[in-house]
Amino acid sequence: MRADRRRPARRAPAVTRSAVTGSAVTGSAGTGSAGTGSPSPALSDFASRVLDVAEAIPPGTVMSYGDVADYLGEGGPRQVGRVMALWGGGVAWWRVVHANGSLLAGHERAALARYREESTPMRPVEGSGPRRVDMRRARWSGPA
Repeated sequence: MRADRRRPARRAPAVTRSAVTGSAVTGSAGTGSAGTGSPSPALSDFASRVLDVAEAIPPGTVMSYGDVADYLGEGGPRQVGRVMALWGGGVAWWRVVHANGSLLAGHERAALARYREESTPMRPVEGSGPRRVDMRRARWSGPA
């Protein structure tokens, strides 16, 4: 591959909720998240529950990937991250963050814009350090 050509960024297919069943449905059937034409993996029960939790997080609050796994009592941060990478584009993906509050690499600007809109508590920037969500103030314990 030539140095001046870049590969397109990976994008997750849009996920919408069916008005009839309430279940998640991928918006670009038949294409994988990398746009290679390979089918997307089927949405599992675990993935659907992860997306339901992400959808339920109120504006201005966040949960870490591990928080979501702990709330569900299944999987771990990596499994939640995989679900969000594949199908999270149709839910409030910026509300599911790393445990240290760091922003999703490559999506910092979009996430910061959402955090500003929602008044999500942020940690003060020290020097030239990256922005982070203030997890002590912004963390949500999950749906009741």
